[in-house]
Amino acid sequence: MKNFKKQFGGKLTDTLTERYNQSENWKNGKFLNLEETSMSINFWEIPKLLYKQFSDKEKREPAESLPIIPFNKKSFLLDDINFKYIWYGHSVLLMRMNAKTILIDPMLGPNALPIAPFKTKRFSENTLNLIDDFPEIDLMLLSHDHYDHLDYDSIQKLKNKTKEYYVALGVKRHLVAWGVDPELITEFDWWNDATYTNIKITFTPSRHFSGRGLTDRSKSLWGGWTFKTKNQNIWFSGDSGNGTHFKEIGERLGPFNFGFMENGQYNEKWHQIHMFPEESIQAALEAKVRKVMPVHWAGFALAQHDWTEPADRFQEAASKNNLDVSFPKLGEICSIEDLNNKPWWS
Repeated sequence: MKNFKKQFGGKLTDTLTERYNQSENWKNGKFLNLEETSMSINFWEIPKLLYKQFSDKEKREPAESLPIIPFNKKSFLLDDINFKYIWYGHSVLLMRMNAKTILIDPMLGPNALPIAPFKTKRFSENTLNLIDDFPEIDLMLLSHDHYDHLDYDSIQKLKNKTKEYYVALGVKRHLVAWGVDPELITEFDWWNDATYTNIKITFTPSRHFSGRGLTDRSKSLWGGWTFKTKNQNIWFSGDSGNGTHFKEIGERLGPFNFGFMENGQYNEKWHQIHMFPEESIQAALEAKVRKVMPVHWAGFALAQHDWTEPADRFQEAASKNNLDVSFPKLGEICSIEDLNNKPWWS
């Protein structure tokens, strides 16, 4: 396989370990969650899970490729005071804020598990080609280093049009290994913040893990991002299981006008690192989010639920809690004020 070794990213070194050891979240040679966290998968269950993952795909994938609305560069770059965003499935978000273009977790490759013997195909086709039409990226943010969020092929296409990178602590080594100038990359520990052109950006805790191979599990950090300006306060939750950190985020950084909430690829076996949709809504309430949009779905079948189930359950839970919700189509230019609440997936 072409570029197979490069998929694993940068290697951990003694110098990097010394750097990570300065973080209070690095203990006994790895990063830890704020709460004790594990995946409850029995060794003997793995073959059954793998079989279902790669063979039993009825209803777990859409019957036809999901269309993506073509990119309207002129409309997207039109400068105004409103925050705008485009969602490309899973957790890929292209945002326009304070006349700057910001890209979050740009995994636009066709396969979420490029090191596996079987493909986990994207629900939409030719998504890498989207990058050709993207404008210059002022700032790229990376929440963690899992393959469904950090993609080698996408970075190769993006690195020549990206000015700067904000990444979770430990993710820098992957970008450097892939040819990104290290001077352009800033790493963030939990609660670290920076002011980027009048946008205060903060890296928030989540309950998850990291790793791209057998030896680097939890050797880089994971989390979410907040974006605060004079007019808006936005939160991207990042991948997370349920936890007490949501309330703390709301108390320290909220309330939020809008929240991109992790919702999808959940399973009882890994419940501590991915929320069920009802928990995602509860997390938004605890973090003081006024309007929500689900991400981490409509991209790949990484769990055993039907591909539409996360959206259906998210919508129902939001309705029960009188929480405004947005369901944009893939590629649609949206603002916070838009009423995108129709179930297009049905």
